[in-house]
Amino acid sequence: MVQEIIRQIPLFNHLSDPDVRALQETSQECYCQPGEVILREGSVSEYFFILLEGEVEIIKSLGSPDERLLGGINRGSILGEMSKFSQDGAHTASGRAKSACRLLKVPFSWLDSVLSRQPDFAYDLMRLYTSRLDHSENQTIKDLREKNRQLTLAYTELKIAQAAMIEKEKLDQEMRLASKIQRSILPRALPSFSGLDFGALMIPAKQVGGDFYDFIILDDQRVGIVIGDVCDKGMPAALLMALTYSSVRMEALRNDKPGDTLRAVNRHLIQIDCSDMFVTLLYGILDCQTLNFDYARAGHPKPLLLDAHKRSMQVPMNYGQAVGIFEPFDVDEGCFSLPECGTLILFSDGLSETIDDHQNAPELSQLCSSILNNKGLSAQACCEQLWMTAGGSSTESLIKDDFTVVVVTSRTSRG
Repeated sequence: MVQEIIRQIPLFNHLSDPDVRALQETSQECYCQPGEVILREGSVSEYFFILLEGEVEIIKSLGSPDERLLGGINRGSILGEMSKFSQDGAHTASGRAKSACRLLKVPFSWLDSVLSRQPDFAYDLMRLYTSRLDHSENQTIKDLREKNRQLTLAYTELKIAQAAMIEKEKLDQEMRLASKIQRSILPRALPSFSGLDFGALMIPAKQVGGDFYDFIILDDQRVGIVIGDVCDKGMPAALLMALTYSSVRMEALRNDKPGDTLRAVNRHLIQIDCSDMFVTLLYGILDCQTLNFDYARAGHPKPLLLDAHKRSMQVPMNYGQAVGIFEPFDVDEGCFSLPECGTLILFSDGLSETIDDHQNAPELSQLCSSILNNKGLSAQACCEQLWMTAGGSSTESLIKDDFTVVVVTSRTSRG
């Protein structure tokens, strides 16, 4: 059986019967388990192997980061014989059993004997060596080309990623600048009128938002209070918010009635293509002497009015359309009085909807009553407390929309 395998090997098929018998008699059969190293690169030995059964992997730089599979050999192949011709007699690659293997361990003394008597055998051996070198070089070139392709692809992806990072950094910087500009639009100071306390807070859901508020001093007795909400978030909403803010301020100084102000603002927005966005507004004029509040409401949430005991009071209001959609449009107009020691709260749906989303949360009017019953709490502190209650105290804010609230409190009795 062993001789049949030997005869099938091209290198040995011209050997004489005595040489084949001598090979078998001087050799030793051995067995290897899968994963076992048969010969190791750099080591020196006095024998080579004929693989009788199984499969062996030929590996370069075994166990190092540069480990590379050169190929595999199977039944009838020879391994380890080329170390005979290396300068230091060391193996140039490692052989590791891929499956259970049966091998014939052949001493180099037999090979020396054959080479000394049969020069043609040396030529056959060199041809085999050359063929293996060609295969190894071709495989190396193929591997290098594949690695070069992978490196080129990785470099291209890296350049794309770097460009995306640079673009993102630019966008983030622009968004930070836009947020700074937007905040600069809001009033830098709260109104100051005897007997009244004002507070306001706006927190965008993103870096920039579509909510805004403003206090417009009309004369030494009246202040215009406006709160608005664009039906979107982010940069488009911020741009429309800035336009609406400017329009409201401009028209408030031209018109004595809040309704006329909102109708004028609506005409401005109708003339602009706002990509199907619209704005809800509530604009009112507070007489700081009589505490009368004349208002116009365009689709905005109804304000809360609390009496001196912080109980919710009914605010008579009708249907009103948002600005920027229809011309002409319906606006809710009316008037009510701020009670002595009472509180007026204007807000966007970033507050009301968030409170409604909380499980077991009280109604907004009850929540505000509870907060304001804390004696000595200023209007600004009330705004901040509402923000904390709505979700600003959590690590990840629960606010899904821009948050805006304006609070006006009458501190003294007018009796």
